[in-house]
Amino acid sequence: MTPPKPVSKRSIATAVAIAVATTGLGGYFTKLGPWYLALKMPEWQPPGPAFGIIWTIIYTLAVISGVLVWRTVHSRAQGARILGAFGINIGLNLSWSYLFFMAQRPDWALYLVGVFWLSILALMLTIWPRHKLASLLLLPYLIWVAIASFLNLSIVQLNGPFS
Repeated sequence: MTPPKPVSKRSIATAVAIAVATTGLGGYFTKLGPWYLALKMPEWQPPGPAFGIIWTIIYTLAVISGVLVWRTVHSRAQGARILGAFGINIGLNLSWSYLFFMAQRPDWALYLVGVFWLSILALMLTIWPRHKLASLLLLPYLIWVAIASFLNLSIVQLNGPFS
């Protein structure tokens, strides 16, 4: 196995820029207006400020994961596969936020969240052979989206049908 490349400032900056852009777009989609505030929520829902803290930790770990695994890339094909797995996951992450908050369709988001969760698992499995720690750093993300899935389901059950 070829030794990992040194971490470049460019790869760190790129990973951080992608995370910041994802956070910004996700934040734009996450409108907590009157519609959202009128929803019935399960008693076990985490407090509002917890969401920002948790997502900040998740995105920080994802950046570290991305940089660590990128150091192991030695061909265009390897890079494309890893970037593709991260890209699909980012797209699903943002799509869920859009469906739930902007489109105000938690029912549609509920269908998507399973695919979103699977994309995290697929990302972890893609990274695992190259860098086990980078894969494990995504475990909190996988767990959080599982919790969010149950929260999404509860919101649909408490508030449906949606139109």
